[in-house]
Amino acid sequence: MKKLNYLFISMLCLGLATGCSSSDDDNDVDDDENQNVITKSGILTANETWTADNIYLLDGKVVVNEDVILTIEAGTIIKGAEGLESLASALVVDQGGKIIANGTAAKPIIMTSELDNIAVGQTSGTNLNQEDVGLWGGLIILGRAPISESGDVQTAQIEGIPATEPYGQYGGTDEDDNSGVYKYISVRHGGITIGADNEINGVTMGGVGRGTTMDHIEVVANQDDGFEWFGGTVECTNFITWANGDDGLDADQAWSGYIDNAVVIQGTESGSAFELDGPEGSAATEDSYTMKNITLIGNSANNSKIVDARDGLLASLENILVYNFSSGATINFDDDQSIIELANDRLTFTSWEIVLPTGVATVSDLISVTVDPDDPNRITEVVNEAKVTNNVTAITSSSEATVGANTTVFGWTYAAAQNAF
Repeated sequence: MKKLNYLFISMLCLGLATGCSSSDDDNDVDDDENQNVITKSGILTANETWTADNIYLLDGKVVVNEDVILTIEAGTIIKGAEGLESLASALVVDQGGKIIANGTAAKPIIMTSELDNIAVGQTSGTNLNQEDVGLWGGLIILGRAPISESGDVQTAQIEGIPATEPYGQYGGTDEDDNSGVYKYISVRHGGITIGADNEINGVTMGGVGRGTTMDHIEVVANQDDGFEWFGGTVECTNFITWANGDDGLDADQAWSGYIDNAVVIQGTESGSAFELDGPEGSAATEDSYTMKNITLIGNSANNSKIVDARDGLLASLENILVYNFSSGATINFDDDQSIIELANDRLTFTSWEIVLPTGVATVSDLISVTVDPDDPNRITEVVNEAKVTNNVTAITSSSEATVGANTTVFGWTYAAAQNAF
């Protein structure tokens, strides 16, 4: 993983804990080659519109407060300042806040690092690539839809935001909760570390409700996961992630929405293409989620998992194309309960096509079970392999595929411009 060693320069808004505002009077405006760079920090306490003729620099966490609407024009560029741990920059939508970000294919909204030399009117810079990760935080959206947390509590604190902050809670009881509109957005070079084994995802959705629109979103070169759902009911379409440092699509806490049409393109440091967890609360009361029409593109230099099914996974995985994975790739079952859910048809594989990795003879050879090295008898259930193999077809080339994503809709993305797929 390529790292950039720069001086970390980021200032935390001194009044954040008491609700400081980033009104226009507090903005620093720099005229750099006829471009306005407007610095934002702290909690937004009144409605704002960010326009495409400016670049917006996030200095630390910029939080869209409850009952506040941030409108972002198509073509707007947002850059995150550097800074580790509590100084990490991110754009956060708190419970009850909204972002209305209606980008277009011709004018996507770009969220990137301050080190990116992209300028107003451009869709990419020239000095960073998919190896440049962890340069700022990411986009964090927090809603009031149900989650499945240990102890059946209704709310939790999202990862990536310290519990000492006055925001960061997610979850509730409103399945139709609305956190805004997010369309044609590209999030790049994020995933900064805020603590040991704790990085920010490219796009984090905590308890986001189905009233929220999530469509045509790209994550590139994020140090942690591309997209991660923590519960919620949000229904998502047309997602793509490339060169994520950890997992591509990661779902936890009984998310009960769906993702329709997505592409995961693994990099050399990527983790699982799918890391999918079951509910953390009362399993018998939880709904499953659906992932369908998805293409998973591996990296031959990386022994990442195709699927890691964990913690009693409840999910429907439909119309999935898999290719370019290495011989170490697996469809892995991490615990007894996920194996039981597979047997009980609450975890299902439907219409999969896989180009078998070199040296792998059959689909059955891809199936694995994690055994705890400290307790080799922990896994007691036997995988009913037919539940997988009867629904997964081996093909010789991705050009033969009849399932997977419609990749033509991703022509607007940075990944497409770089011929990543």
